[in-house]
Amino acid sequence: MIRLDKALASMGEGTRSQVKQMIKAGLVQVNGVIIRNPDTKIAEDSEILLDGNPVVYQKYVYWMLNKPAGYITATEGSEPVVMDLIDQQVRGVYPVGRLDKDTAGLLLLTNDGPLGHQLLSPKHHVEKEYFVKVKNPVSQQDIETMKAGIKEGEDLFLPAIYHPIDETSGHIILQEGKFHEVKRIFLALDNEVLYLQRIRMKNLVLDPDLKEGQYRPLTEEEIKGLQDQD
Repeated sequence: MIRLDKALASMGEGTRSQVKQMIKAGLVQVNGVIIRNPDTKIAEDSEILLDGNPVVYQKYVYWMLNKPAGYITATEGSEPVVMDLIDQQVRGVYPVGRLDKDTAGLLLLTNDGPLGHQLLSPKHHVEKEYFVKVKNPVSQQDIETMKAGIKEGEDLFLPAIYHPIDETSGHIILQEGKFHEVKRIFLALDNEVLYLQRIRMKNLVLDPDLKEGQYRPLTEEEIKGLQDQD
């Protein structure tokens, strides 16, 4: 069971205060009955009409955010956080994984805890792909070193695949998510990352039409691809 106002807000029909007003105005029917009390508990499979139009409650929601640089990957804090970019009606989700403050790109927001755990679990080796621009040219020897794995002090970075675009930019594919991993890999190669953007997590590719700071719900195909454990 779930509160009616919370269910409508989670479906993106407005903020909690907005849906409360709609409910009190008699615009919402549940199983054929007009409900005016926002606190009313309803079953997840209830038939809901809002102003005569059917709406379907979803337990889990999934959003793609194109994170700009300058935001902390957190739900709250003293500095700007990614949730500051999200409208009130999308509240209740959280970012899956972390992008550094100065890293841009693909960030998954969801309230699906089991999926989030699966995507972040080291044992699943979920691929993350980044576009990277570095200070110095990347040599073929650097590419082979990344492919073999890099040991930095007590840390061992698993093999990474690098596809060059030009001398100082390319795509790097990782299967783990250690702290500042891409930056530390290039630091171990006596290089410096100037720009970093995540463009893919597993099958989920950053939408090229999504400008920095914008977000959209995932398609059914994208959700299924993330849930696939093959």
